[in-house]
Amino acid sequence: MLFVATGIALFAYFKNEKMKVEERKKEEMANKSVGKVKVGGPFELLNAKTGEIFTEKDLLGKFTLIYFGFTNCPDICPEELDKMCDVISRIKDDKLDIPIQPVFVSVDPNRDTPEAIVTYLKDFHSSMIGLTGAYESIKKMCKVYRVYFSTPPNLKPTDDYLVDHSIFFYLMAPNGNFVDAFGKIFSKDEVYLKVKSYMTEWSKGKRFGEEEP
Repeated sequence: MLFVATGIALFAYFKNEKMKVEERKKEEMANKSVGKVKVGGPFELLNAKTGEIFTEKDLLGKFTLIYFGFTNCPDICPEELDKMCDVISRIKDDKLDIPIQPVFVSVDPNRDTPEAIVTYLKDFHSSMIGLTGAYESIKKMCKVYRVYFSTPPNLKPTDDYLVDHSIFFYLMAPNGNFVDAFGKIFSKDEVYLKVKSYMTEWSKGKRFGEEEP
């Protein structure tokens, strides 16, 4: 009986240890995947101010903070853009050796004409670039940036509606690779410190998205 009891106890012990090892492996794999989510890719939209074509190639050579929203948003978009612009201003005041560019992408092309976007962005940082385009072009960019939005394609500009969309802004590195995303839970101080830290890492030679697998 003692032999059987001992055997059962050992079996239970090793089974428990095996489960612990498997859980640790799962956790390690999850940690390895952090920061390597594929975000970003080819897109072609219109610079609302200049009327020129703007693509992913225009993001190269600088850090970029990108926010997807719409000009008729009553509160969330202005709050998040204010936060983003505060970060931009503080980073520019730090005079780091790599520039940073804020970008606003409209997810409401039916109402957000280039003129409307230019007027809207006057309330935010003067360096912000506003982008718009055809519904399918915006949808394509949102897809590669993993942005959700619910604007139906056939609404009239005079229709009264709100747009449900992801509430994040995205930090892209000068090599065009995704670095991080910041949602409403992040304060402007937290975002500023994170962005500055990433920019400092870049200055020291780190190349986001180019690490060994």
